[in-house]
Amino acid sequence: MDPVTESLNEVHRRLSGLREGQVADYIPQLATADPDDFGLALVSMAGHAYRAGKADVPFSIQSVSKPFVYALALSDLGFEEVRRRVGVEPSGNPFNAISLEPDTGRPANPMINAGAIATTALVRADGPAERFHRILACLSAFAGRPLDVDEEVYASEAATGDRNRALAYLMHSAGSLRAGPEETVDTYFRQCSVRVTAGDLAVMAATLANGGRNPVTGVQVVAEPDVVRTLAVMATCGMYDGAGEWLLDVGLPAKSGVSGGLIAASPARFGVAVYSPPLDASGNPVRAVAALGEMSKRFGLHIMHGPGLHAATVTGAQRFAYGGLEVGVVTAQGALEFTEFEALAHAVREVTPSAPGRLILDLTAVTSVMPGPAAGMAMILDDLAARGHRTAVAAQETFVEVTENRPRTWELFRTREEALDWCRKG
Repeated sequence: MDPVTESLNEVHRRLSGLREGQVADYIPQLATADPDDFGLALVSMAGHAYRAGKADVPFSIQSVSKPFVYALALSDLGFEEVRRRVGVEPSGNPFNAISLEPDTGRPANPMINAGAIATTALVRADGPAERFHRILACLSAFAGRPLDVDEEVYASEAATGDRNRALAYLMHSAGSLRAGPEETVDTYFRQCSVRVTAGDLAVMAATLANGGRNPVTGVQVVAEPDVVRTLAVMATCGMYDGAGEWLLDVGLPAKSGVSGGLIAASPARFGVAVYSPPLDASGNPVRAVAALGEMSKRFGLHIMHGPGLHAATVTGAQRFAYGGLEVGVVTAQGALEFTEFEALAHAVREVTPSAPGRLILDLTAVTSVMPGPAAGMAMILDDLAARGHRTAVAAQETFVEVTENRPRTWELFRTREEALDWCRKG
């Protein structure tokens, strides 16, 4: 049993019945999406992947492509040159608003359509074919596998994209669009039609969270300073005119798309993605926003949350014979949040006795535990008990979650020595 996957499954079960929102229909092909589709995926900095629900259903990336293409443009031209063409301030307007500076025609930021179109034009290339080739290669490197275009979505975008064409022509007339309007918009339509899954997007978000290095493939896709700026713009602009409430309530750099995708990056922890087509009035997926809100609270993910300096969490993991039994002991210290809990869970897996035996979690040096890890440790201990192992927790406080629906299946001791003595006595 994997407690991280079970946590995702729990969120999925709780929110599957949420029926608010409407599937986007202004692009006809998007209206064919199943409103009940709902998938979650998470990829940690160690490259471990966790999924729940329909995380493998393909859909078009749409606006979730924007931060990755922005990072590519930063890599090509540098921040100052890109900022000269595309601003970094929240617009406070819908994603397809005409939000251009009066004197320069510069769009407010790269996360709204006008800014994204301008950003696409900044990608260095000899022509539109090479430009899209480089964009697709970049998105594929972030995902860790070759991606392709959903041609039906592309045709639907091209047939209904007059507002985006109007934005491109307005910027071109003001001198702020670097390439031709028609070729730029066509490239942008193809960019938005790239086919992904929630699993792909989780790897892409994890690459941002990991300073531009894909934690699955190990490839450095873009430089870390370009990722820092990309994440900063995502934090303030990625959720359109709902960005302020998102940053206040969830507190993670994020980007949504009208096909139902949403990514969030928890720097140095993980990347997460959710797919659920019904959208709210701001164009953000309803279930996805709710899911990320729950995860942020349970694991203390808000970027303003100050957990303090963390030393190595798992300080010991061993399996040995003691009192005629096979015993596994995992020792941890400090504060347990998501990354620390993941390390602890993998250590438990490594030292669990091969036959029914004993396992001790030594948490005597642990100072605090977030609700998510507390529930996750209870899941681990319950699973071990169901498999015939007897378990004990040594801790100064009751860190492991116990509820009315989850009675304690483990012994509780104040010291490691008391837990070892319990093992010896059988």
